[in-house]
Amino acid sequence: MLLMIDRKNIQIRDPFIFKEGGDYYLFGTTDTNPWNAKGVGFNAYRYAGGPDFQMWEGPFSVFTPPEGFWGTHDFWAPELHLYKDKYYLFATFMAEGYNRGTQILVSDHILGPFLPLTDKATTPSEWMCLDGTLFVDGEEKPWIIYCHEWVQIHDGKIVAQQLSSDLKKPVGEPIVLFGAASAPWSIPRERRDGSGIVDARITDGPFMHRQKDGKLVMLWSSIGTRGYAMGCAISDSGSIIGPWRQTEEPLIATDGGHGMIFEKDEKLFVTFHSPNKTPHERFHYVEVIETSDGLKERNDVN
Repeated sequence: MLLMIDRKNIQIRDPFIFKEGGDYYLFGTTDTNPWNAKGVGFNAYRYAGGPDFQMWEGPFSVFTPPEGFWGTHDFWAPELHLYKDKYYLFATFMAEGYNRGTQILVSDHILGPFLPLTDKATTPSEWMCLDGTLFVDGEEKPWIIYCHEWVQIHDGKIVAQQLSSDLKKPVGEPIVLFGAASAPWSIPRERRDGSGIVDARITDGPFMHRQKDGKLVMLWSSIGTRGYAMGCAISDSGSIIGPWRQTEEPLIATDGGHGMIFEKDEKLFVTFHSPNKTPHERFHYVEVIETSDGLKERNDVN
């Protein structure tokens, strides 16, 4: 049953806005308990009017795991991308006997139903990975950008890997772009290995944005001094390979992160969820502008 829902009543993590024609669609992690319960699927919503993206129509069930699907838990962070006339969801899954990874789903329609493109995750099977996103470079070559998780390697990494033109398999080896420790605003936490060492740092939610000046900006999230946070990394060369430099301060500093960039009325906005606590997560957004040092919240720019 479809409803008209105020966004303050939509529990959602990792919000992703997709615009098609005059419509805006909201995707994200929508399971009520995304941490421990068996995964249910992904819902989406269509903007239905009101100021500040207030009212949404939904939920639309866009993915329910088909029989035999390998993922059972951690149904996280679906991102919608239009590529060669098909819609793709890049989403995270996990199961007993499998490392967490990004699986690509495909549909002919924006609201699905989406089905697995392949029978396994695209990220390396021996790695704990999450939050894959699609990037198409200047030569029209597709890449998956994802996180090699801190739970396995302590200092989480952002990794790029080229994909085949049909997105069905990786091409070449993974390329580490940077680690979370390279960002001055990311703070350490205790490792997961029981050693008690406090030097682990999180990488979450990469998303790519090409600025008008040619620089390539990556949004990504970690833990800052005021909780979950989202910053910018900048490739001045405009290449996905970098080199990448980090901003001194996060873009979103207080209890919010895992976002992306969308346009409305010729303005740029960054999404994020806040607070970072289940079941209270909600979709938020702020207007940003492009600068030589990446994206800045408009209200913070003199």
